[in-house]
Amino acid sequence: MTVHLDCFPCFLRQSIIALRLGTKDELLQERIIKSILPEIQMADISRPPAYTTTFIHRKIRLLLGKDPFKALKSEYNQVALGLYPTLKTTIEKSPDPLWTATRLAIAGNVIDFGIFTSVDIEGAIRKALNNPLDVDDYRAFRNAISEADRILYLADNAGEIVFDRLLIETLISIGKEIKAVVKGSPVINDSTMEDALESGITGVCEVIDNGSDAVGTILAWTSSTFQETFEDAQLILSKGQGNFETLTAIQKKIFFLFQSKCDVVSKELGLSTGSMLLKKS
Repeated sequence: MTVHLDCFPCFLRQSIIALRLGTKDELLQERIIKSILPEIQMADISRPPAYTTTFIHRKIRLLLGKDPFKALKSEYNQVALGLYPTLKTTIEKSPDPLWTATRLAIAGNVIDFGIFTSVDIEGAIRKALNNPLDVDDYRAFRNAISEADRILYLADNAGEIVFDRLLIETLISIGKEIKAVVKGSPVINDSTMEDALESGITGVCEVIDNGSDAVGTILAWTSSTFQETFEDAQLILSKGQGNFETLTAIQKKIFFLFQSKCDVVSKELGLSTGSMLLKKS
């Protein structure tokens, strides 16, 4: 994945979403949006869009003096936790709990406020459970799960992490050792250790952070400890479009679980925007 022409207006749109969440002061919004234009101008088109998006959000947090997504993240952790008991029952009653938990994990990826201003979680759940995935490597996924004892699980967004918990619990129930990974510090509405605690996932499996505030997983910007963990992983389950952008060229056994939310990524994949994917590397 590299930056395309259509990424440039998206950089601005994502910035506006963050600023409207972060302040009602229109003069401050104007000052900050103008100040991030050089970051967009200097975008390295040879790299994934996540690099530029990371620089933009670092500057927005710095100039606002806070994380504009903090309250929204907690709100959607609670929304997802409210759905948890029903979804847990759905998995337990399923003829193939792994299939159902995997579909729900993909559905949860709709909770992305870096791109959306509102989300239809229940609609995403219905779609994931009742329609074919646009890319469905479930047979290879199931085989890879059966062959791996230890799995590294790269979480994506707050709220979504509750859906990840459901899949992780299902994997643990079939004897797998899971290590979940969150961001080292805030970026957009990505999960941090605070969200891992709030979602209850820390009581389910070991959770570590990657030492980074980057969008996706830019390995060079992560901690040496995480890099060693990543390198040693038998199998990696990667959530979200940002992780797909930044890890798709990495030579590891990875399965990407996400929804294609922008035209650029969708065109790269030959799919329509909004497609759901369980895709092997």
